[in-house]
Amino acid sequence: MSGRISNFLERRRLRKVQERWSSVADAAPTMDPMALKSWQSRAYAMRREINRLIHAAAARQAKAGGGRAMPKAPLGTDWSWRPDIWLGPVPVRWSEARELRTALSNEVELHHDCSLREVVARQTRSDRYGLALDIYGFLGSFVSVTLILPDAVPEGFKPRHLLRLEAVIDCEQPVRAYARLNIKHGPNTEQLVQELASDARHQVVEFDLAYAKFDEKRVERVWLDMIFDRPAMNAVRLHDIVVSRRPRAEL
Repeated sequence: MSGRISNFLERRRLRKVQERWSSVADAAPTMDPMALKSWQSRAYAMRREINRLIHAAAARQAKAGGGRAMPKAPLGTDWSWRPDIWLGPVPVRWSEARELRTALSNEVELHHDCSLREVVARQTRSDRYGLALDIYGFLGSFVSVTLILPDAVPEGFKPRHLLRLEAVIDCEQPVRAYARLNIKHGPNTEQLVQELASDARHQVVEFDLAYAKFDEKRVERVWLDMIFDRPAMNAVRLHDIVVSRRPRAEL
C-alpha cells in the first residue's frame, strides 16, 4: 500500500512540475528579460539531466535488443564499446562543420581539411541511432570521424591484445576509406592503419597490438579515426559502430 501511495504522490508531483514549466513557456514571449534569463538557466540545467536519463535508457534498451544487428563478439572478448552517438540522442544532433575540428558528442569528433566547410553532420534514427555525413563542394583531401575510446581502456591496453572495429556503412558514391588506431604513450603517438573494404557494407578490421611499438605502462589515450578520402559530393551513413578488445590466442 505504501508503495502505491508513494508512486501516486510522485506522479502528482511530476505533473505539477510539468504544468509549471508549461506555464513558464507560455509566458516567455512577454516575460521580463532578467526573469527569462533566470528561467533559461534553470531549463538548461534540467535539460542536461533529462538528456542523461534519455541516453541511459536508450543504451539499456539497445543492449536488451541484442546488440542492434551486430554479430556476437568473438570468443574471449574482455571489453566492448559502442560510442554514444549510436546509443541514444546526443545534445549536438545537427552540425554544419564550420571548423576543421567539431565535437559531435562526448565521444565522437569530426575532422576535415576543407576551407569551404561544406560538411554537415547529423544524428539519425530509424530502427537505431546513427550518424549521417553530407559532403558537398568539398575541396579538401579527407573527412574523418574520430572515436575517443573511454579513459578506462588504456589501463588494460597491452601488446597481446587485438582491437576489433565493426561498422555498418553506406556511401552514396564509392570512396576509399581507412581505419587508423592511435595510441598516445608519453610524448609519442603510435599509429596502425588499415584500409576498409570498398565493396562491403559491414566492415570488420582488427588491429594486432603486437605490431604497435608503444610503452604499455605510459598509455594515456586511445582513439580511432575513420578516414574518408576525397569524399566530395557524397553522402556517408554510419549506421552502427562497435569496438571490442580480446587477448590474442597464445601460440
